[in-house]
Amino acid sequence: MNYPLYKQMMKVNLKGMMNYAIGSAFYMILMVWVYPSIAENTKALNDFMKVMPEGMLRAFGFEGGFGSFEAYVSGEFYGVILTIILTIFCVMLPTQLMAKLVDQGSMAYLLSTPTTRGKVAFTQAMVLFTGTFLIMVITTLSGFIGYGLFIKDENAFHALKFIQINIGAFLLFFAVGGISFFISSVANDEKKALGISGIMAIGFFCLDMIGKISEKVDWLRKLTIYSLFRPSDIVSGKEELMQAWTILAIIGIVAIGLGISIFKKRDLPL
Repeated sequence: MNYPLYKQMMKVNLKGMMNYAIGSAFYMILMVWVYPSIAENTKALNDFMKVMPEGMLRAFGFEGGFGSFEAYVSGEFYGVILTIILTIFCVMLPTQLMAKLVDQGSMAYLLSTPTTRGKVAFTQAMVLFTGTFLIMVITTLSGFIGYGLFIKDENAFHALKFIQINIGAFLLFFAVGGISFFISSVANDEKKALGISGIMAIGFFCLDMIGKISEKVDWLRKLTIYSLFRPSDIVSGKEELMQAWTILAIIGIVAIGLGISIFKKRDLPL
């Protein structure tokens, strides 16, 4: 890894990373702040959920009801809000780190220094990894801080399940970011890389949502990596964590590895 480049890229992109992290933390704190009032009406809310279409509940991760804090945030936050925030991040940052530099000619300047293509690409991948990890760490910490500030019921919060949800989210977006990194490593045009990565990520997300709505189209979920992150199943103990985590980690590592390998060998525009 090229450490001077890593420090420079982190300096350039840290503000953007923190904007996503603070946005995620804000929503998490907001969810925790609202939870005590939700908990007081758990029975009424669960009764209301029973009359809702089952497919709609699955689509938004509410099939676990509101019996615990983890069940609540798995649908309210991890099912949609965090997914949207980190999907945007994992499409935008890889494009800025790779395709944008190639498109603007800055990559040629970097490669004119005493370094190799492999080191440059790996360094950029580490910046992406650091950014994703930073957002998830701040999100997780904000959940614990919110719990300490707003939730008085000690039995309402199960720390292990909450941590497992966040590990699953991190690995999902490590995989999404890895695929976007691969696309940006083989593209010369920033807009094309951004468009392809965006369509890929949004397409995966939509397939997962549609597949949840009806069992007749549940097979669509097999086409998307978003189906490997099921926060409501983690809360209920139904999710096979190690299998899903392993697959997501392999996807991310292989995608980044292929991106670096192809970038080392391909022709760059002058």
